[in-house]
Amino acid sequence: MTAGTSQPGRLRVIIVGGGVAGLEAALALADLAPDRTDVTMIAPNTEFVYRPMAVREPFAYGAARRYPLAPIVRDAGARLLRGELDRIDPARNAVHTKQEEQIEYDAILLTLGAKVVPRYAHALTIDDSRLDETLHGLIQDVEGGYVHSLAFVSSASIAWPLPLYELALMTAGRAYDMEIDLAVTVITAEPAPLAVFGAAASSAVAERLRTARIETIASAAAEVPSGREVLIRPGDRRLQVDRVIALPELTGPALHGIPLREDGFIPVDVHGQVPGVGPVYAAGDATDFPVKQGGIASQQADAAAEAIAASAGAPVTPRPFEPVVRGMLLTDGKPLYLIARLAAGQEPSFEVSDEPIWSPPAKIAAKYLAPYLEERDRDSATAQ
Repeated sequence: MTAGTSQPGRLRVIIVGGGVAGLEAALALADLAPDRTDVTMIAPNTEFVYRPMAVREPFAYGAARRYPLAPIVRDAGARLLRGELDRIDPARNAVHTKQEEQIEYDAILLTLGAKVVPRYAHALTIDDSRLDETLHGLIQDVEGGYVHSLAFVSSASIAWPLPLYELALMTAGRAYDMEIDLAVTVITAEPAPLAVFGAAASSAVAERLRTARIETIASAAAEVPSGREVLIRPGDRRLQVDRVIALPELTGPALHGIPLREDGFIPVDVHGQVPGVGPVYAAGDATDFPVKQGGIASQQADAAAEAIAASAGAPVTPRPFEPVVRGMLLTDGKPLYLIARLAAGQEPSFEVSDEPIWSPPAKIAAKYLAPYLEERDRDSATAQ
């Protein structure tokens, strides 16, 4: 069967995924080509969860914000279809869902996200979709004085290490506030803490770590042979701890019908188009761009939306994806704001400040989604 109906003369656009990139693209198309596109979003979720704030949940700061998905999609002038992607048939410009629905498209944007895979069998794996469930008991054990040493580990292939530093800093801060003796060590493959943001930012983060009495071991490869031991190379140092917390590995989605890299990620060009399969685009963590982060996902979505809008005949000149990484590092005190501009062919530039340096100063710095959510939050607060 063919699901849904479209308005004649409009480009039929399918967005697969109801996360940051998918919502950003829907809002972008509503702005760029509202009368030239007919947008359907396919997503299994009924809520959009503001997952970057999940790092605060184990510390009883309250749950990350949740927004019903349907009203956001409706505000973007799109339709929401509950379902999961099964395969794409580029030869027929059709997508098939696991619910046995077939939908034809003129352009499709894949915003599927990445799959989280534990890197170490004997460590607690950080997964922002269930962080409170994973770490709440650990924080209680720290507060109760049952845990006196922790290791936070980032392997070489981690694409976004910032949450590791946030959890280390907030855990050390909680122990200090409760006058509990806690030894915290961060072990990272990076040459310096958050090196993607440049030397000044790394120095600022390192100073925060030193002030919190956190030992940092950089340029290190780690193995975790047991839940109480970390083997660090080079040097064959063995660190004995009470618990080990680690970031996961990320892999691309299991997807049929389009080319994938060996690690499962989707190759795209500077406009988000997948080579060799027609009007198929991708944005976000499922793509082969190495940094997996909400702000980057939204920038990729904007580039793809501009290309799709232009193909629909909208007066838009598609701009290439030029990554600007914006990171808000949460601590037990004031956040630290970090920017890295990494456009290809240009000299990288960096900023670091303990005051906001983008607006709105949200964790997910997205052109359309960030102000939209800010307005929803403001309206919700006013209604209360």
